[in-house]
Amino acid sequence: MSQPEQPALSQARALVAGNSDRFASNVFARLFTLKPELRELFPAELGGLRQGFVDVLDHVLEAIAAPDGHGELVEFLAQLGRDHRKYGVVSDHYWLMYDALMSEFQFAFGPRRWTPEMEETVGQAMLLTTGVMRGAAESAAEPAQWQARVVQKFSITRERAVVRLVATGPNPGYAAGQYLETQIPQWPRTWRNLSPAIPANANGELEFHVRAVPGGRVSRTIVSDTAVGDIWTFAQRHGTMHLDPQRPGLLIAGGSGLSPLRALLIDRAQYGEPGPVHLFYGAVHPGELYELGVLQQLAATNPWLKVTAVVENAEDPWWLTGGSDPRQWGAEVLYGRVGEVAAQYADWRGRQVLLSGPPPMVFHTALRLRAAGVNPDDIQHDPTS
Repeated sequence: MSQPEQPALSQARALVAGNSDRFASNVFARLFTLKPELRELFPAELGGLRQGFVDVLDHVLEAIAAPDGHGELVEFLAQLGRDHRKYGVVSDHYWLMYDALMSEFQFAFGPRRWTPEMEETVGQAMLLTTGVMRGAAESAAEPAQWQARVVQKFSITRERAVVRLVATGPNPGYAAGQYLETQIPQWPRTWRNLSPAIPANANGELEFHVRAVPGGRVSRTIVSDTAVGDIWTFAQRHGTMHLDPQRPGLLIAGGSGLSPLRALLIDRAQYGEPGPVHLFYGAVHPGELYELGVLQQLAATNPWLKVTAVVENAEDPWWLTGGSDPRQWGAEVLYGRVGEVAAQYADWRGRQVLLSGPPPMVFHTALRLRAAGVNPDDIQHDPTS
């Protein structure tokens, strides 16, 4: 007895997954053949873009075939369309992408499997995808890009720096706790997400705390080469982390993951006294707790805030010079991994929990908190991939 044939969209999804990199490479090759100048809109290295493209296509083909969740899919595609404006993508380009997609699907399926029914079903899915993105981009009220000038930069350690900027003109701002798509002049057409460490203000001031991550070309360039006068470009804002003033909060930050939580705390301090908030600020070495003094000053003038510093090692390595003893600020200092220490510190059930830091730290901290009884719905963090 023969197996029943898969639905058309399931077949299309399996086809893409079978050799996703080749499929994506062929689609982009077809697109750039149709309009060669489009190649200049994207970064020289397309590996990350191809993977993102495949992930989106897989999600679309799965979600369209699902019985519900179509509203979420439309919003997802709309946000994607607004995001793509930063590359210089305009309405006509979406028709070219539709043609490139359909040509590659036809080629990959082959004449025997590319039936009129398959063509119609896949075509409707691709029309929905490109159409929603195009419509959202056309109706977006905020600018595709805005810029700010570096006015101050100072190094904290050999792999950390603080960069302060001022917007060069009107800008849409952002909510405290959000992150911004960011492009630096040394890496044109390459975008990275950075979280401001202060809330938006009327003067257009921004502050970023950046760590040079291993293999991170952009972050390493910021730490080593960024200079006063550089113009940074920003695109869309993202993120939904927030502090409900009516609920007690637990904030856990690892390293430069402090930035969005710092912005939220400063923002909250400006607008009235919220419920109690306990911040755990973690680092590998004591000398990396460079913001502890600022946080203790904030806690001294805002009784609702308590700060606990957590370090994995009691002593600084030889190369970490200029760091101060965190105990000099009068903060509670504990030893271990910040997520483990925080999870064991108290019963956090009923608290809103915000996590920010390296993806492994966020993942394992969330696991420990859930194991300790914290409701998963109470845990917020930015996407970790």
